[in-house]
Amino acid sequence: MGFARTCSVALVGVEGVVVEVQADLEPGVAAFTLVGLPDKSLVESRDRVRAAVVNSGAEWPQKKLTVGLSPASVPKSGSGFDLAVACAVLGAAERLDPRELTDLMMIGELGLDGRVRPVRGVLPAVLAAADAGYRQVVVPEQTVAEASLVPGVSVLGIRSLRQLIAVLADEPVPDEENPLDEGRPDPLLAGLVMPGTGVTAGLPHGDHLPDLSDVAGQHDARRALEVAAAGRHHIFLKGPPGAGKTMLAERLPGLLPPLTPKESLEVTAVHSVAGTLPPGQPLVHRPPYCAPHHSATMASLVGGGTGLPRPGAVSLAHHGVLFLDEAAECSPRVLDALRQPLESGHIVVARAGGMMRMPARFLLALAANPCPCGRHGTTAGGCECRPSSIRRYRARLSGPLMDRVDLRISVEPVARSELIALGRAAESTAAVAERIRAARERATARFAGTPWQTNSEVPGHELRTRWPVHPGALAQAERDLECGLLTARGLDRVLRVAWTAADLAGRDRPTKEDVNWALELRTGVRRGAVTTGQSTTGRATGGTAVGTRAHDGARAGAGGGPGAATRPSDRARAAAREKARTAPAHTAEAGEEPDTGSRGSETGTAGAGTSPVTAPGERLRKTPDSRPRIALAPAPDGRGER
Repeated sequence: MGFARTCSVALVGVEGVVVEVQADLEPGVAAFTLVGLPDKSLVESRDRVRAAVVNSGAEWPQKKLTVGLSPASVPKSGSGFDLAVACAVLGAAERLDPRELTDLMMIGELGLDGRVRPVRGVLPAVLAAADAGYRQVVVPEQTVAEASLVPGVSVLGIRSLRQLIAVLADEPVPDEENPLDEGRPDPLLAGLVMPGTGVTAGLPHGDHLPDLSDVAGQHDARRALEVAAAGRHHIFLKGPPGAGKTMLAERLPGLLPPLTPKESLEVTAVHSVAGTLPPGQPLVHRPPYCAPHHSATMASLVGGGTGLPRPGAVSLAHHGVLFLDEAAECSPRVLDALRQPLESGHIVVARAGGMMRMPARFLLALAANPCPCGRHGTTAGGCECRPSSIRRYRARLSGPLMDRVDLRISVEPVARSELIALGRAAESTAAVAERIRAARERATARFAGTPWQTNSEVPGHELRTRWPVHPGALAQAERDLECGLLTARGLDRVLRVAWTAADLAGRDRPTKEDVNWALELRTGVRRGAVTTGQSTTGRATGGTAVGTRAHDGARAGAGGGPGAATRPSDRARAAAREKARTAPAHTAEAGEEPDTGSRGSETGTAGAGTSPVTAPGERLRKTPDSRPRIALAPAPDGRGER
């Protein structure tokens, strides 16, 4: 009879659980039984381990062999247990000293020839081992640099099971050449212990990144991009094809500050589990950038797969940028799955094989066309989309999702004079990143002693009570909240953006101008316009003014309240009717707080979320193509012809 035990790690999401591997030999018919809730890939390890032991020159015990993985309640998958199972069997067969195995943590897959192959998730596995008190870890040689990032742990990198047997048995270590390493410098030999130091060697920061100086014009969009990077605010870029939406979003990662050591370990752990770490560069210290295709499925975006879920795009973009180009083409169901991680900073995925919690604190950047053809509202015109098609297209970005987006920018085509201008290079990424770094430092100093690092993370009530703004700065925001232009969540997000604008300007707290600018970015209403009571005049959009909300229109029709509309003159009514016949109807974007009023007239279009203001003797009539038109109808006294 013989018994031995060693340890390995099971990954649940991006977190590791220490698993004790026990081997027991008893007299009886030769058999190999593996227990402890293994999956199919782990059950197959019986054949891999037997072949690896025999091909490494050791004798396989011809007895009844039982290997248990404890705790049995934790699902176990993958081939990372092979090395621990082989050593436990050799310890039970007294080929190795069982006492030498007790304090070792082993991670690695075995080939049939006995070579040790790398596996995913080495960094989170070693982190779990260190938290459990283990100080010696055996890993494949290719992952030594990744494992040594954890301080306080001695890492032993091996090429084969034969080398590990020699090290543990205190025998000469064979120097086996790896065919995959031919032509490369000889790496660490087995037996060379590399202490963990927490070094930050890895991807170079700032190399081969697109520069912001490549973007011509787009002053408003560039400023919004700077605010988004400084406060980690989510941003939505809307504009026609070719205006530069994707070009702007691709330059966002270069504006973000480098990751802190703690953030680097978190990001590296996620990418280690996903298997996306570049070889030879174990630590990620640059904010990641993930841009999935608009046909991405739910599992690829939030995480999933068969058995235990794997990290999705929201986790791969942790502490970085998640860019969804052509967002309106994405599945609405998939887009709405972003709502929970946008608020909490993590994602919980439940599957039949188990439940996992993965980090997902990212900066979301959305880009979309104004309509299916992309030409609605442009100066060139030519939009052939029906109003109903435009409404359906924009409704794919749901209101609850867009309510979580802080900055909404219209990206217009660049003027020819700006596009061909020579000798007037735009501001570079390095110059803008320096201002962002200074703004982040101001925010970090303000939030010292709190769990928050950026303005986007601070709860609204904390900002209002602990860091109040200038007196009267929120007056316009409170009026917008009262008349329905702004939600309670929107008010909190406006306040966070205002604080970021103040940090970039070097001010101690936001002013009225900062708050109004944040309101303009969120609602699309120009705050320089004249305001009367609770009704705010806005800018005309697409040839017709955007109407008021339905409840504001009803209140105006009742003749009461400060937001009541004024009846236009006969000449204005005639002009409005003519314009309504020729101009395409404008609909408010999904999730956008619509503009109110107009500079020219108060006549609104029958868009989504608006209430048309019609003159006496007029009423809405639907045409066969379901497009609302303002048509003449008999007046109440019976005069006039239809």
